[in-house]
Amino acid sequence: MATMLERNKKIKAPQKTRQEYAEDALYREVWEDVNNEKTLQFVKKYSRHIIGGALAILIVATGIQIGLRTHRANQIATATAYEMAIENTDANALAALADNSSGATADLALFNAYMIDQDVAKIEKLATSGNTRDFRDLAKLHVIGIRGDEMSAADVEKYLADLNTKSSPFYYTASLTIAQKYLASGDAENANKWLDKIISDPDAPAVISGNAAALR
Repeated sequence: MATMLERNKKIKAPQKTRQEYAEDALYREVWEDVNNEKTLQFVKKYSRHIIGGALAILIVATGIQIGLRTHRANQIATATAYEMAIENTDANALAALADNSSGATADLALFNAYMIDQDVAKIEKLATSGNTRDFRDLAKLHVIGIRGDEMSAADVEKYLADLNTKSSPFYYTASLTIAQKYLASGDAENANKWLDKIISDPDAPAVISGNAAALR
């Protein structure tokens, strides 16, 4: 294809001589040699760092793989131990599992241990130091079911204060429980405050809202 120079001025682009082509080839060869020499010098100078970095990457990658395998093995072992404890209704095994695991798994194990042997200390421990909010709140409702008769309505309300938010899955149940305690103590005024809060809430479950309306 003609160059702009050829089209506009009708002048042919100058052609390189053999000597110029030879000089270009020599230049490229020298340039490649220089680059290769610089690369070699760089590798020699930083070889320890390069090797060290490569080894570090290899060690990290290997560690991650081992960690994942170990984690998976621990999960399988925990699940197996949990299933065996449930099948044998072994509260002690479940309590031990709760001590040696974490998160919701530990909470579930401790809750089921309590359900088997009805050891109040277990449910109180879960209510106080459970790993997850759901199980802590559930445990507190169970504690009220056990200790509620010994507590004043104000104490029940204070104990369940952490559940007085829709972030808790037991928000409405706790509200109804507090209202029932105030009614049982003869304090209709405070009871109605809690009942009205449930009844006026469009998000309240139908069963709980119905119970609140019946008590109102």
